[in-house]
Amino acid sequence: MSTIKNMKLSSRIRRAKRVRKKVVGTPSRPRLCVYRSIKNMYVQIIDDVAGVSILGISSAGAEMKAVKTEGGKVGVAKALGKIVAEKAKAKGITNIVFDRNGFLYHGRVKAVAEGAREGGLNF
Repeated sequence: MSTIKNMKLSSRIRRAKRVRKKVVGTPSRPRLCVYRSIKNMYVQIIDDVAGVSILGISSAGAEMKAVKTEGGKVGVAKALGKIVAEKAKAKGITNIVFDRNGFLYHGRVKAVAEGAREGGLNF
């Protein structure tokens, strides 16, 4: 059983490295990086040129505890995307590059992207 888990993990990491060759966050267009664990979602906006994380938020954080959501984990992910968009716009960021971090663009990862688009970020 553990070999299947290791195979899936290494496949995701391979995909992530392949995508990261092309996706680079700049000061004018930072990278929105998504990580999906079993229970939570983690989102960061990163400037790769300076090597700085501009902002980060997770579904386990205090900001998400106050938000009422429907639709289970996908609903929480969409709300997370909207909150990230609001915080990014407050810092003057409107254009981003989306980094799915080797995860398939489906389900919760897609919901974060849709929420960020609804919040006003341009991919």
